[in-house]
Formats: sequence, C-alpha cells, structure tokens
Amino acid sequence: MREALVVYNPAAGRFPVKPHLKAIESELAKAGWKTEILATKSGEHAVQLGKQAAAEKLDAVFTVGGDGTIGQVSSGLIGSETALGVLPAGTSNVWANELGLAPFTLANPGRLRENARILANSSIQKVDVGSCNDHSFMMWTGLGLDALAIRSIKLKSRFEKFFAVPAHAVSIIWNASRWKGMQLRIWADGREMEGHYLLLIANNIRTYMGGLSTLSPNAYLDDGLLDLWLFRGENLADALRIVYDLRSGHHLKSSKAQHITFQSLRVQADSPFFIHMDAESKEATQEAKITVIKRSLRLLMPPNSLHLLQNASKNVT
Repeated sequence: MREALVVYNPAAGRFPVKPHLKAIESELAKAGWKTEILATKSGEHAVQLGKQAAAEKLDAVFTVGGDGTIGQVSSGLIGSETALGVLPAGTSNVWANELGLAPFTLANPGRLRENARILANSSIQKVDVGSCNDHSFMMWTGLGLDALAIRSIKLKSRFEKFFAVPAHAVSIIWNASRWKGMQLRIWADGREMEGHYLLLIANNIRTYMGGLSTLSPNAYLDDGLLDLWLFRGENLADALRIVYDLRSGHHLKSSKAQHITFQSLRVQADSPFFIHMDAESKEATQEAKITVIKRSLRLLMPPNSLHLLQNASKNVT
C-alpha cells in the first residue's frame, strides 16, 4: 500500500476546505493510498512537513491549498523520492491550472474529490524547479513592476481574496505612475546584456499574470531550461503597454520585449530592487542569481498535462 501525507492550509483560498478533507481521504483509500491529514501552521511549517515526508520516504504529499502552500511543500521535497500531488484550493491556483486541474470552489466542492481521483493513479514525472538566491520556485521569479505590485498587496482575509485580481491591477497602475524602472546588468549562460527595464521575468511554466497570459507557449517543465523575459520602459504608458501585450500575446513579437532561454542567470543593479517568487514577495537586493534545478521534483501529473513535458515517461519509479 502506498503511503502519503495530505497537507492542507486552513487559511488558503476563498472558502474553507477542512469539511471536504474526508472526501479526499476516501478517494485516495479507494486507489490504495494510506494517508495522514495534517494542517499547516505557517509557511515554514509547510516546508518542514515536506521535508518530514521526504525523510520518512513517503510515496507522496498531496497538498491542498494555493500556489504559496504548494511551493512551500515542494521546496521540502526537492531532490527526494517523495512525489508532490496538487489539490488546488487557493485564490489563483496558477500551477494547478497549468496542469489542467480545476480548483475547488464553494459552487463545486466535488472538485477536491475528483482531483484526488485523477492524481491517485497518475504517473510520476520528474520536473525542473527554479532557484533564486537559494530559494526555490516552481513557476516564476520576477523583479521590477510586478514585484513592487505584489509587495504592496497584503490579502489576509477571505473577503479580501475576492478582490485579488482588481487589487493587483490597481497596484500595478499605482506603482507604474511613480516608478521609472531600473538599469540592469544581466549575464545569462555567459551572454551579457544591459538596459533600462520595467519588468524582468524568469519562468518555468507557460502562463503568467495569474494565468491570464500565455507568456512562454513553448516552455517545458522538464527541459532543463528557464525562460527569461525582459520588458523595456520607463513610465506609466510603457507599463500599460506591457500589461496589454502580455494579456493579448503581442509580447511574442514586440520590439520592446526580449526573450531567451537559460540555465544560469545573474542580475545586478545600482540600487536595491524587490523580487517575487511564485507571487510571494521577498526582501530587496541588488543582485539575483537564478538557476534551474534539473528534473529535481517528482510530480504526480494528470494524463492531460503530459504535453507540458519534452520526455514524458509512462511512470517514473
């Protein structure tokens, strides 16, 4: 019998998931999983639960929560034999949407049971993880306008989370009206660049902007590469253009956007800048070192998400 931990964040999302955890446990038991259910007490506790599961050599950790909780648990699993299973119940659920898993909502609480059923018999695939200044990320890390906007938003209550998207949009516009961008020096796999930018994104997945933008339509989760996007600009009009281009897909052909793939990246600036990793704000720094940790995370992947892999295997053991 396979053994797993079911980790849930009681504060995640717009609606409480605790009343629905028995349905997850029941669905996994039908597929031969023996589970224990534990609640996270903090972000650090979520990391520790991942490490604990890895140390105990459990087969998987099924994580019930949003992108933040999923990222925290995954950071404790990197390099281990314990797989991550994602049961989305957060505010944005970008990672789950990337995998084609519909999130839990009050209107459709059965999604948790359905996703547990899908993952219970899914294949385990090895995927890449990003690292920025020794902190891991699953989706993206960014600096500039988006990092400023994320830092200024603190959605604590479930009521506030209903307004997450408009709050983010307002924050971007407010910051763009006051901020003029940053002069950066960039080294990507030995290639050197310099310029004045409003936004830098290093991404591992295809989507951005809470899933509203297809940033890198040809990105793969297991190719040993990250994508780098650089957006030039210095005023509010430029910022609005960037948002429009990202939303519409025009950035793919824009002369104001630059794109390369890389394995190792270093960014320096003359003054401190803020960073976000998977939409979690980090402290200001003047240097960022970003690398890919190749195929370092074992992931339970739904059958309809295998197109995100270059080298999908029937099952990784």
